[in-house]
Amino acid sequence: MKKLFLLAIVLVTISASAQIHKGKVIEGQSISSKITGYDVNYSVYLPPCYDSSERSYPVLYLLHGYSDNETAWVQFGEVNRSADKAIEEGLIPPMIIIMPNAKVTWYVNKFDGSDRYEDMFFEEFIPQVEQQYRIRSQKEFRAISGLSMGGNGSLLYAIRHPEMFGACAAFSAAVYTNEEMKHNLQEGYKAWFEPIYGPLNKNGELPQHWMDYNILNALQNNSIDQVKRVRFYIDCGDDDFLYKGNAALHVLMRDLKIKHEFRIREGAHNWTYWRTNIIHGLKFVGDTFHRL
Repeated sequence: MKKLFLLAIVLVTISASAQIHKGKVIEGQSISSKITGYDVNYSVYLPPCYDSSERSYPVLYLLHGYSDNETAWVQFGEVNRSADKAIEEGLIPPMIIIMPNAKVTWYVNKFDGSDRYEDMFFEEFIPQVEQQYRIRSQKEFRAISGLSMGGNGSLLYAIRHPEMFGACAAFSAAVYTNEEMKHNLQEGYKAWFEPIYGPLNKNGELPQHWMDYNILNALQNNSIDQVKRVRFYIDCGDDDFLYKGNAALHVLMRDLKIKHEFRIREGAHNWTYWRTNIIHGLKFVGDTFHRL
């Protein structure tokens, strides 16, 4: 009898899993960029109802971390599975997820002008992608998210271009204090950051390009009233080495009276953490997409 009961549970679980309607993941897509001089690859997730409808959908731009590419969120993060399940259960509205490749650009324009990724993203990438797919292009139906380098990129884009996004969900964001970045440019991760922001100046001071792109500075250098119109979600593991920057961001947002959700969960800087917790980001941006 016990074996029959266990078998029944297994069959019910399999049946429930089989009933989840699956969206479509399309890889190997690209846009041609005149600004960067190279093609920018991307992957796209289309919700299960996309092919059977004619309506347009809200969009989430989901950014990868350092050394990954446009396939990472599907291959390692299984974001398509999380989205399928959440849509099936009514936890989030059907949405399109766009995952661009940013290589190791940190999603910014390089200090020497040799790679203007940020300009490309807003002047070429978003317009071309949103013409390619049935996307609702109003601010309230566009969100941005990412992990690590991509978490930094998502925050930067939402803060520097608040007119473009209704919500931002940053995971394990690579937010650095000025003290941390000075160490990085001296010895820590110099090869990661000097090609992007430039070297320390002769007096050992941080390059102006970093000061312009440092999220903690950008918050205070852009229109706070506009930034306050973006909904922010910040999520970081309690064992993540990026805890200082994320904590400093939370404190600064509190001081500036910028409403946001700040979550510290058990975990470290790895795919187990992001794969498990991306559902919280999907729900957060999904709430923005829902009409109240």
